[in-house]
Amino acid sequence: MTFTARTDGAALVTDSASLLNFGYIFHKTDEEYIDEAVELAKKSDKVILCVGTSLDYESEGFDRSDMKLPGNQEELVSEVLKVNKNVIIVNQSGTPVSLPWIDSVPAFMQAWFNGMEAGNAIADVLYGDANPSGKLPLSYPKRVEDNPAFLTFKSNNGHCVYGEDVFAGWKFYEKCKIDPLFPFGFGLSYTDFTIDNLTVKLDGENLVATVDVTNTGKVTGKEVVQLYVVPPKTTTAVDRPLKELKGFTKVELKSGEKKNVKIEVPYKYATSYFDVDANQWHAEKGEYGVLVGNSSNSDKFLEASFKLEKDELWSGL
Repeated sequence: MTFTARTDGAALVTDSASLLNFGYIFHKTDEEYIDEAVELAKKSDKVILCVGTSLDYESEGFDRSDMKLPGNQEELVSEVLKVNKNVIIVNQSGTPVSLPWIDSVPAFMQAWFNGMEAGNAIADVLYGDANPSGKLPLSYPKRVEDNPAFLTFKSNNGHCVYGEDVFAGWKFYEKCKIDPLFPFGFGLSYTDFTIDNLTVKLDGENLVATVDVTNTGKVTGKEVVQLYVVPPKTTTAVDRPLKELKGFTKVELKSGEKKNVKIEVPYKYATSYFDVDANQWHAEKGEYGVLVGNSSNSDKFLEASFKLEKDELWSGL
């Protein structure tokens, strides 16, 4: 076996059947890494900048106390943007993070934690080999103070207070008239869609809504049609959300194609709240609103209504 020292700081040990490298990592400060990124950005036409968190910062068993990206990542993004405006931000996190520079970037991808094939999936979307069709399962607040649980965060003498009650997530933002950065149910595509011609009826045990969905863009894509139900204005029994998601469906359309889409929901599920006094679900009589769109705060909701003539209590089975 031969041991050879090299001038680059590594050592090479060889014999007739093996090759083994020993080495060490040169330590650099965050500022040095940021400087390297800035120099690369100066030489580039486009920049794909990956940021995010990890299991060290968000996992089961503990909560984050703020929404900031760990370390000096916010500074990294800001410094790169000073020398190159054509930056795509790819954020890999399991929950929302602060995006103070969001208005300065032309594109932002929320990539989540997608396992071993995440890199290939992200590349497929960035290069246009796949057309994104996902919708947010949560709201992206602009700041940590906007979170529904901000005032009751952490436990008090071992007790956790869920002060938001039924107004969790996007229902809280809507009730308090707080605009999130990205709303629940929101998601962009490389094509565009229109939703028209809403019809709503009660058919036996079901609430049935139909709409026409048209792909008005240039490429094949998928749209998620979302159905929200608004409780009667006369309700006084409980404090209910302004509207609730009760059904959705995804439809794939070629460029220029139109399809009639149906969303069918049992009317009990579409109208009921849990009556604590009766210990049963309560389908309350009254006139309900129906909103159909492509996100929870769509500015192009189609509207309709239906009416329940009588109250109904049921066990949920």
